Amino acid sequence: MIPLEEAQARVLAACRPKASAAVALDDALGLVLAEAVVAADNVPPFANSAMDGFAVRAGDLADASAARPARLRVIGTIAAGAPGLIPVGDGQAVRIMTGAPFPPGADAVAIVETTRTEGDDVLVSEPVVAGAHIRPVGEDLAAGQEVFPAGVALGAGHLGVLASAGRDPVPVVPSPVVGVLSTGDELVEGSGPLQPGQIRDSNRRTLLGLLRRDGFRAVDLGIARDDEGDIRRRLEEGAQRCDAILTSGGVSMGDFDFVKKVLDDLAAMAWMQIAIRPAKPFAFGAIGDVPIFGLPGNPVSSMVSYELLARPGLRRMAGHPDQALHRPLIPAVADDGSLRRRADGRTNYTRVLAAVGPDGRYHVRTAGGQASNLLWPMAVADALAVVPPGPGVEAGGEASILLLHP
Repeated sequence: MIPLEEAQARVLAACRPKASAAVALDDALGLVLAEAVVAADNVPPFANSAMDGFAVRAGDLADASAARPARLRVIGTIAAGAPGLIPVGDGQAVRIMTGAPFPPGADAVAIVETTRTEGDDVLVSEPVVAGAHIRPVGEDLAAGQEVFPAGVALGAGHLGVLASAGRDPVPVVPSPVVGVLSTGDELVEGSGPLQPGQIRDSNRRTLLGLLRRDGFRAVDLGIARDDEGDIRRRLEEGAQRCDAILTSGGVSMGDFDFVKKVLDDLAAMAWMQIAIRPAKPFAFGAIGDVPIFGLPGNPVSSMVSYELLARPGLRRMAGHPDQALHRPLIPAVADDGSLRRRADGRTNYTRVLAAVGPDGRYHVRTAGGQASNLLWPMAVADALAVVPPGPGVEAGGEASILLLHP
């Protein structure tokens, strides 16, 4: 058996980021910037009011109070979107709305809550300081300023900032297109009755869902029968359509040769036994420049193998920086004895339920049965507890976890 880190290093060495492309902001959510983005304009592009009220000269309000309010003549109104070219002189004020351009001559905003109007005048009951409630030019971003560096995954807030900075389209690494292929004569789909020896294919649906959850473009390559011609045809077609392929099943030592033979014919494959439980068997190679991830057939093994090996490789293809490829290890307290184990030289990835306790720390307990064919406990688990070789973790002891739903 080989260490997990060795298998991960092999995967990451072969998974290179896709070439960058200019993508419209509407299509950029979740994608990674391929290069630093610089603001084309000042944000905001003009000084504007931060509040509804009156644009005034602060000196005119120096002695204003509730008992003796300052009286100013209102000479106009500036709404958001208006030019704002109403000069303000001594003893004058301009009604102004939030976001409206700030007029020349004024140097502060008297907020509406401190004012009342009488005919063409406004009475202001509090003094203001120069600059009060004014948003200056470039307060958020200055033209030419770096907005975000390369490697940033774009969230909704990022898109808003880029739109305000006049950057549309943006240079990103496109999300990889990933095909998913199940293999095996025993697999069927749908809700109809099962014939003897048949099982419903859950792995493909699970892996397609994991890919979509993680922002990759998933392609269903269907179920290949235990037939070399069918497997070869589906893999070759998948390599034409996709940037990477996940297969499920046919990589364990005792499996029939169909998948292994075809993959060995099409790609330079490494067939590995990794020192982890579950997901010990794993295969990796490439058809041309299309990486092939050979995941185990047991449902939980397939999911864990995806999390530890396929997901980091695909994230690298999507342009994520090295420090963001893997899920971070987070300390947690074991609330039960489910992290006890027998020593077998492998690292266990135990499916657990995780929650923050009154002490502010994560606490974990078992999500259910830990056999690699039991999909339900994996589905409800919040995290994988990483239990290194040895006797495991006693109740009340500290463990490290990988949060599956951060």
